[in-house]
Amino acid sequence: MLKVSRRNLLLGGAAIVGVSALMSKPGDKSGPRDPYFLDVQQALTRAGIATPTLVIDRARLNANIDTLVGHLPDGMGYRIVAKSLPSLALIEHIRGRANTDRLMTFNQPMLTALSQAMPEASQLLGKPLPVQAARNYFGSLDETTAPAAERVQWLIDSNARLAQYSQLASALGQSLQINIELDVGLHRGGFEPGADLQTALESIRADASLEFAGFMGYEPHIPALPTTLGWRDKALSGAWKKYQGALDQASEVFGAEAIANLTRNAAGSPTYRYYETTEIANEISAGSCLVKPTHFDSELLEPHQPASFIATPVIKSLPTTRMPGLEFADGAKRTWDPNYNKTVFIYGGHWLADPVDPPGLSYNSTFGRSSNQEMLNGGPDLDIAADEFVFFRPHQSEAVFLQFGDIAVYEDGEIVDTWPVFEASA
Repeated sequence: MLKVSRRNLLLGGAAIVGVSALMSKPGDKSGPRDPYFLDVQQALTRAGIATPTLVIDRARLNANIDTLVGHLPDGMGYRIVAKSLPSLALIEHIRGRANTDRLMTFNQPMLTALSQAMPEASQLLGKPLPVQAARNYFGSLDETTAPAAERVQWLIDSNARLAQYSQLASALGQSLQINIELDVGLHRGGFEPGADLQTALESIRADASLEFAGFMGYEPHIPALPTTLGWRDKALSGAWKKYQGALDQASEVFGAEAIANLTRNAAGSPTYRYYETTEIANEISAGSCLVKPTHFDSELLEPHQPASFIATPVIKSLPTTRMPGLEFADGAKRTWDPNYNKTVFIYGGHWLADPVDPPGLSYNSTFGRSSNQEMLNGGPDLDIAADEFVFFRPHQSEAVFLQFGDIAVYEDGEIVDTWPVFEASA
């Protein structure tokens, strides 16, 4: 959608130049295309793909899986985060290569789909679900898939929710596995060691329809904290201290032997590499690091490679940039900023993603974002024609992957497979 406000119009001519004079002049960021993306482009063309498409590089995906599994200490399990890898075929591929049957699931439709497709897998809810969603899940099962429910751990974040799930278990006439969400520093809800946790543990012990399955403590805030004055190290130490405190309480209620066999889940992609022993956690969860969107470009995840891209055709490639209603300022703008020199309009757009090839492309903040034909600008060396592809790196995987239909699987210079994705759901 064109977004030219009165304020932008007034800034069109001398004002733009005047403001720009206060800033250092940008350099030309355009350059030759990456041979890697040219190879992917050729593969897409040979496969007859001509719409915005999510591409996964299977060789890079495999390398990332091997990197993750290779880091895990002896005895540490790996649980696949399904929301970050929202495709049955993608999850099945990771299960096989990582040799794991553990999944972390985040909504009822996905829980049902995985129970139907992979009834032998263990599923841990990654967020507490309204009890009605759990009730809907049980209603979605048949004789074939019903045994899958026995391998689901329901995440509980409060004693009020625990009471709801106790009532559900009684109504169903079957036992439910209960995993307790711990607040180890993220402060997004859950229990801390203390009286409320004690009440929950004792309630589970006293309820024949509930089974204590373990704990889940998530700490993605830690890598975002500064290392100044040891803040990050203190936060990590504090998280583990709270987790240990919860384990100690559970041991007093259920006994040390029972605690040894609990699910002690922790981490996520941003933090899994902190876990080098099983002293606190005996399994970690991760998903995004296997495809590595831009939000996971961190020091800890440096060994992982970007393995997912959005590829979309160029609809129009124009030799100059002309802004509607602001044409009088175009020359000055191009002179000041060479990256404003050329324009491409792409098929679709407005994704949570950054353009990465051809180099130097950027969004035009004055023209605005568009889901129909997104405008991108580049420098004088930008060389791309209509029907060729622009490539983006997603910011995240969980929502973005669901916007393009089947995933195109790239390997050895070809599109070798397509992997359907889940239906979009929260």
